[in-house]
Amino acid sequence: MADMDTREIKGPFYHGTKVKLDVGGYLTAGHHSNYRPNVIMNHIYFTTLKDGAGLAAALAKGNGREYVYQVEPLGEFEDDPNVTDKKFPGNPTKSYRSTQPLKIVAQVTDYQSLSKEERAAWKERLAVINTSDDKIIN
Repeated sequence: MADMDTREIKGPFYHGTKVKLDVGGYLTAGHHSNYRPNVIMNHIYFTTLKDGAGLAAALAKGNGREYVYQVEPLGEFEDDPNVTDKKFPGNPTKSYRSTQPLKIVAQVTDYQSLSKEERAAWKERLAVINTSDDKIIN
């Protein structure tokens, strides 16, 4: 992991998905990417922005219900280089990743969901990403 003092980053932290999970359970790395299905992720991703986790849930693979969970990182974490280094220097998206598990603390329902139009626009952006040569920093 990069040299970053994670003690200075305050939660709460959130993770968005289309998978129904149990409070008290754990999220771990080692699953397929939502954005590049042929990639197995070495990290688990999360944010301090509820609505950002809602966006991740909306864009997650599958057609099921969207879920946002409050999570607690159980180890070191770092800025998500896929957005901070490539697109948004300074991490305004408050996106992080860890190789260590995240404990599910609570299910969250008070986040802003995407409209149909916003969802369609994001799906188009992802389609372009999936056909480009940009790599996920894993």
